[in-house]
Amino acid sequence: MMRQQIIIPDTDLGPMFPLGLGAAQAGLKWDGADADRLFDAFLSFGGNVIDTARVYSDWVKPEIGRSERVLGDWFSRSKKRNHVILFTKGGHPDMNIPVPDLHLNRLSRQDMVYDVEASLKALRTDYIDIYFYHRDDKSIPVSELIETLQSFVKEGKIRYYGCSNWTSSRMKEADEYCRRMGYRSFVGNEALLNIGYKYMNPLADDTLCYADSEMQEYHKNNSRNLLIPYMGICGGFFHHFLEKGEDSVKDSPYYTEGNIRTAARIKELTEKYGITVSQAVLGFFTQQEFPCLPLYGPRNMENLSEVMKTFEIPFEKSDYSDL
Repeated sequence: MMRQQIIIPDTDLGPMFPLGLGAAQAGLKWDGADADRLFDAFLSFGGNVIDTARVYSDWVKPEIGRSERVLGDWFSRSKKRNHVILFTKGGHPDMNIPVPDLHLNRLSRQDMVYDVEASLKALRTDYIDIYFYHRDDKSIPVSELIETLQSFVKEGKIRYYGCSNWTSSRMKEADEYCRRMGYRSFVGNEALLNIGYKYMNPLADDTLCYADSEMQEYHKNNSRNLLIPYMGICGGFFHHFLEKGEDSVKDSPYYTEGNIRTAARIKELTEKYGITVSQAVLGFFTQQEFPCLPLYGPRNMENLSEVMKTFEIPFEKSDYSDL
C-alpha cells in the first residue's frame, strides 16, 4: 500500500511527506547557497520533515553543531521555518573530547537543558517540533527522563518528544509512565531499519538500536509512535555491489550471503519498474505493516529529485515480502 502522507495520531503536526531530509551532512557536503538550494528544492518536491541533531557533525573539527547552524542559516535567510516539521536530538555522547566514548551518555537534566538551548540558538527558532533523546541511559529512571522532556514542552521549547536508539522495553516503560501521568509520550522513534538489516553483520557502534521483530511488533500495535528509520540505503552497499561488483563491498557490514540474494531482488525491481537502485531500496519502506518515515541524506540536487519520486512508484507487497 502506498502512503503519500503520514499523520501521527493525537498530534497537530499535520501530514508529513513519507521521507525526511536527513541533515547530518549539512556543512560538509553542502553549505551556504548550496544548502539553501537543497532545502528549497526539498520543499518544492513536497517534503516537509527535516532531521538534524546537536552533535551533527562534531566528529569533523573544529566546528560544533555544524548541521544545526547550516539549517538555522537557511531559516534566517528564507523565513521558511513554519514550512518545516523540525526534528533535532540531544544527549549524544561528547564527540569533542580527545577519545570519545559512545557509552558515556549525557542525559542528565543539566545536559539536556544545555543541548536544547544550544539547538534553539543555532537553529534560530523558538521551538522544535519533535525533540529526541539521541541515546538512552538505562541507569536513569524513565520517569526522570520523561519529566525533563515534559518540562521543555511546558516551557514551549518543544512541541512533542521522541527517542532514538531506545529498546522496545524502554519505550513501553515510557508509554506506561506517560499514561499514568496523562502525558502524550513519544511521538517518534528513530532506529536502524533498512532492506539489508536482517542479514547484516553487527555494526561497530553497539549503542545503536535496530528495529528488530520485537520493535516492529511494537509499532504495529502503537501507531501513536512513528518509526523513523535511519541508514535507509544501507550505506550505499547495494549501489556499489550492483555497479562495481563484490570487490567494492567486501569491507561492508552488509556483505553477507543474504544481502547478495537481496541485491538480486533489487536488480529485478529496477528492471520491473524502470527505476534506480535508490528507489528500489527505499521502496522497501512503503510496504511495511506499520507507517514509517525514513530519513535520507542527499548528496546533491539530482540525487534528491530522484529519491523524492520513490513514492510515485506502484510497488507491491510481494516485491519485498520474502526479504
